[in-house]
Amino acid sequence: MDVLLAIFRSLSDASRLRILLLLRRMELSVGEIAAVLGQSQPRVSRHIRILADAGVVDRAKEGAWVFVRLGKAAISGPALAAIDALGGSDLAAADLERLTAVRAERAAAADAWFAAHADDWDKERSLAAAEADVEAAIIAALGGHSLGALIDVGTGTGRMIELLGPRARSALGIDRSPEMLRLARGRIESSGLVHAQVRAGDMYALPGSDASADTVVVHQVLHFADDPGAVVREAARVLAPGGRLLVVDLMPHDREDLRTTRRHVRLGFADEAVTGWMAAAGLSASVVAQLPSMDGLGVSLWLGQQPANAERRAA
Repeated sequence: MDVLLAIFRSLSDASRLRILLLLRRMELSVGEIAAVLGQSQPRVSRHIRILADAGVVDRAKEGAWVFVRLGKAAISGPALAAIDALGGSDLAAADLERLTAVRAERAAAADAWFAAHADDWDKERSLAAAEADVEAAIIAALGGHSLGALIDVGTGTGRMIELLGPRARSALGIDRSPEMLRLARGRIESSGLVHAQVRAGDMYALPGSDASADTVVVHQVLHFADDPGAVVREAARVLAPGGRLLVVDLMPHDREDLRTTRRHVRLGFADEAVTGWMAAAGLSASVVAQLPSMDGLGVSLWLGQQPANAERRAA
């Protein structure tokens, strides 16, 4: 009874309902929620604390920022279902407009950085553990058999296509940056990978139909995502039965400067976060390698696999 009362009390305020509806759309920092609601950060933090105490939302501290996401589905799911049933599921127009502005501001800042640093992208991917060690771990994680239809999400300069393409039946690199795609095309052409291509695309809306890919790689990209869980869900959508998703990214760290100097949205990922997103997307998940670094920027590799007997979803 106490748990039920805490949940209902947490939802008995218009601001907290607005916060819940915002988080349904994307994970946000406390400061971003304050900006959308037009309220002070201390006031918003109090609302979030009440929601978190009831289990409706979760908080995760990353450096100087605190990110807020929906709580466990067993609690947040019924709460949202009740809101939907009572006709309150639509965001107010002003909230939606400000949320759209937050997303656009993030994207614009990242696009500007990528455009200015396309030629240095391979150095970005070597920011932590030595890239030769990371690439050896990637090869080991995926094993020695064919990779089938391969998709490299956020392909950058096309290095993963160059590395893994020879073992794939087809290889597709996706990136939203024209400068990156220009470099990737040159790298693929010089490698003679006639079955590989790159194209402009969005990691939240991959071009493949459902169950169309055998291997999806997300290498040093997730820390740029404003909704990492959605990236994992979208990758799982295109995986065929038995298909595998390999995520390579930074371990949790406290390098706050990377938010401004390199436009990182997230300061690395805990194992339980990535494996949790994979499991929620229906994949079996495991940590396959961890490469610590002396300067605190280690790299982890997480592998998710679609069940071999998974039913193919309609495209």
